[in-house]
Amino acid sequence: MKLAGAIGTIGGLTMVSRVLGFAREMVASRILGAGAAAEVFQLAFLIPNLFRRLFGEGAFSGGFVPLFSQRLNGEGGMDDAQEFANEVLSVFAPVLMAITAIFVIFMPAFIALMVPDGWGGGDGKTLLAVELTRITMPYMVFICLVSLLSGVLNSLNRFTAAAFAPSLLNVALIGALLLVREGGALTARAMAISVLIGGVMQFALCWHSVRRAGVKLSLFSMPKMTPRVKELFILILPATLAGGIYYLSQFFYAFFATRLPEGTLVYLAYADRLNQLPLAIIGSALGTAILPAVSKAVDTGDGSGAGEIQGQAVELGMLLTLPAAVALGVVAGPIASALFQGGRFTAEDARLTGMVLSIIVTGLPAYVLIKVLTPGFYARKDMKTPVVVGISMLVLGVAMNFALLGWLGMATLPATTALTAWINCLLLYGILYARGHFRLSGKVVGRLVRQLVAAGAMGGVLWLLVHQLSGLFAGSVGERLISIGALVAAGGMVYFGIGWIIGAINRDDVMVLLRRKKAAAPNK
Repeated sequence: MKLAGAIGTIGGLTMVSRVLGFAREMVASRILGAGAAAEVFQLAFLIPNLFRRLFGEGAFSGGFVPLFSQRLNGEGGMDDAQEFANEVLSVFAPVLMAITAIFVIFMPAFIALMVPDGWGGGDGKTLLAVELTRITMPYMVFICLVSLLSGVLNSLNRFTAAAFAPSLLNVALIGALLLVREGGALTARAMAISVLIGGVMQFALCWHSVRRAGVKLSLFSMPKMTPRVKELFILILPATLAGGIYYLSQFFYAFFATRLPEGTLVYLAYADRLNQLPLAIIGSALGTAILPAVSKAVDTGDGSGAGEIQGQAVELGMLLTLPAAVALGVVAGPIASALFQGGRFTAEDARLTGMVLSIIVTGLPAYVLIKVLTPGFYARKDMKTPVVVGISMLVLGVAMNFALLGWLGMATLPATTALTAWINCLLLYGILYARGHFRLSGKVVGRLVRQLVAAGAMGGVLWLLVHQLSGLFAGSVGERLISIGALVAAGGMVYFGIGWIIGAINRDDVMVLLRRKKAAAPNK
């Protein structure tokens, strides 16, 4: 398995998307600030994204990819796999359109459930939220179909288009911000429209890529509930039902946030943007890359091979995630100031964003490990176990939010999210271990301990450096770039330098990669 190559493609293109996402948030923070219009847009964008996670990711992709790969590698080959994908698409697309129509019609009642009476001091903010969410809601249709198309492409080991597609949404949003700089409701409306445009662009790219790969899909086929489609829906039904619980938990997340001081939704969104950078680049790339390989190993009866792939993914994932978590935790405040402070986004806004970030990144390693562990269940067509664990954690998280909100305030939401992620991770590993499906070897555990030592040393150096550069993080653009560059360079040198010396890095893998690059280099 060319795991490093697949991760490199997915991670590299995801990095492009995340960099564009940062550019989008940096522009948005200065134009919109953390006021009413910014909060309304965050709410309007949150809702279709939750449905995307419910219908387009997780359980669906986890169930579709193994079944599509099974048919692709079976006697029927591409023709059988293509027919299966068309059967699924003929049912999936109408369901998505029907759900979207229902929510667009009943959006006022739905928003009323989420926000308190007189949100923002009057009805104007609530009415704007209804208007913008009606605009963004159809995005869910396009992005969920992108998930299906991405599953086809990933099964064919064509990762480029699916990994690049999210960049198009950020391009659309940046364009809207630069064209409409009014900073209030008008800008928020332009951003909502650009969300829909971005969804169309992502769908068009993945559709074209699937066609180029030789898979001919039909978007407007007569729905057919064939036995194979039933098999898929039976497989993913438990996780989809769990997704309903997940959606309910996120509903409460927004419910709590709208009852905290104005700007809370914005602070949470910006902090999560920073937290999602390593999670998307490392965790999602690992999960996407290893699922087809683990599925293939399980199908051929190679259980030890499947475990070895997951062990390699854990080691590589933590090598990159641990320093990211420590670094973001130590420099949360300064990096929030350097990236977002300016224009309508005040120093206090940046401080609160940094506070949220410093809490939520404590769960970052757990989030990545969950991405690595879950394919161990999906590849064996066991959707139930991750669902039961997930439901339990979501219920626990909601209960903790109710109990702690009055005491911890804004810090409650990121704290409960991080804690339940760690419990989720430990339970998933414990179950895989008990079943004999996956156990960390002593060699991997030893390397993880060394990675922690290197990350701790890096955190100490960054803490000292932050105090030396404290005057630069809210300075000119040049000063901000210098301060962030110094932190990244110092942190990278300390972590990887110490990691190489004490054996936190698999030197053999590094040398193999270097030899491959040398062999692939053109002769001059």
